[in-house]
Amino acid sequence: MEPTKTVSPPEVSTELGSIRIADEVVAIIAGLAATEVEGVAGMSGGIAGGIAEMLGRKNLSKGVKVEVGEKEAAVDLFVIVDYGVRIPDVAIKIQERVKRSIESMTGLRVVEVNVHVQGVAFPQEKAPEEEMSRVR
Repeated sequence: MEPTKTVSPPEVSTELGSIRIADEVVAIIAGLAATEVEGVAGMSGGIAGGIAEMLGRKNLSKGVKVEVGEKEAAVDLFVIVDYGVRIPDVAIKIQERVKRSIESMTGLRVVEVNVHVQGVAFPQEKAPEEEMSRVR
């Protein structure tokens, strides 16, 4: 599955020319907004053989699929959440933040934000050597 889907770039015409917002820009806005929500460990590249791949913040459009029309946008986000969070609450916060961010920055109306939880990130266990150095 391709993370970013192109339908048609939104275009606004003014007396000075036209303004076009690339789908990749909408995907980056959505990815950044999602990773800012507390409880989101990272974005997932989707499902490849049932294994979700953790991705860093460098490529913010990974784990994001957008469908952008002339005035509307639909977003699918593939996320990994932190262990111990209430998943429905985190997902609702993601939906609200992504919708608000895209609408305020692009002027597009967001018709859906689908959140796909692909995994849970567990806290890193300390290596025995680290624990021994703290005891000393």
